[in-house]
Amino acid sequence: MMSEVDTRAADLSGPDAAVVSALASTYLLQTEQEKRAHGVTAAPDGPLPAIYQREVGDPAAAYTGYRVFLAQMGGQPAGVVVVGGAQGASEIKRLWAEPRARGRGVGRALLAAAIDSSEGPLRLTVWRWRAPAIRLYEEFGFIRVPSWDARPGLVCMVRNAAPSP
Repeated sequence: MMSEVDTRAADLSGPDAAVVSALASTYLLQTEQEKRAHGVTAAPDGPLPAIYQREVGDPAAAYTGYRVFLAQMGGQPAGVVVVGGAQGASEIKRLWAEPRARGRGVGRALLAAAIDSSEGPLRLTVWRWRAPAIRLYEEFGFIRVPSWDARPGLVCMVRNAAPSP
């Protein structure tokens, strides 16, 4: 039985900041571990690289100008998505579903929130080994496009806005 997933805009000026910090930390640590396992980085296991520490330490400042949505299941945090603007489009910067909540609609709900909050094209990058995420994005109409990111192992995808009626 699937539990209901609730999504809402995060209030980073209040207690949501700690929740977003914890979710972003888990996401970023997992990503760094995967990058090492797939040979994308040779950085040793340890603390997050400095480039990511602001997202964990001060998400309100790091995500100024972004739209941040939280997903909850049974009143517990289950995921986060961070959406911002980039070169005439919106861009998903982070999308994370807690491992315990995967396969229960969290990613779908967060992706729907990101799409609903965006006008025009919506783009993202995803690591090539994240096949379930790539399939989800494709189900939502994202297509693979030539890379705008020089980092090896990234797949770039874009979803064009639905035409207005």
